[in-house]
Amino acid sequence: MEPIGAPHISRIFDIEEEWIDYNGHLNMAYYTVLFDRASDEVSERLGMGPAYAKARRLTTYTAEIHICYVRELHLSDRVTATWQLLDHDEKRLHAFQELRHVDGWLAATCESLTLHVDMGGPKVTPFPPDVAARIDNVAKAHAALPRPERAGRTVGIRRRT
Repeated sequence: MEPIGAPHISRIFDIEEEWIDYNGHLNMAYYTVLFDRASDEVSERLGMGPAYAKARRLTTYTAEIHICYVRELHLSDRVTATWQLLDHDEKRLHAFQELRHVDGWLAATCESLTLHVDMGGPKVTPFPPDVAARIDNVAKAHAALPRPERAGRTVGIRRRT
């Protein structure tokens, strides 16, 4: 299994024509698609891809995401997404992602909480030992990374006092 970088950097993604909205830029829903595709790469490397779900009847569900839109993307743009593990326990992953244009500028961020799920319930269940060991290895590698400045943001209107 291929190791996960610190942070993981996805393959390059193209913006698809049907994703462009009537304002001429990437519709907000497709930022989520791009973050999800990058997360799928990480899941595969952790041993929790489609084969895992089929063979072991275990998978992950996203419980919560928080996306910040920083700069518009357009049809000709190409992007990568990072994935950094901020925290984890026996059943959950807390991750932070950045969507960056191939020229390096930040387009969006996504903070997520992912649950490990037994599909027979469905119910939240601990990661099996082999997956937990891989997650622990990623956590050790990512512990040296600085905490992203945008992590932990809340939604609200900031009032001047």
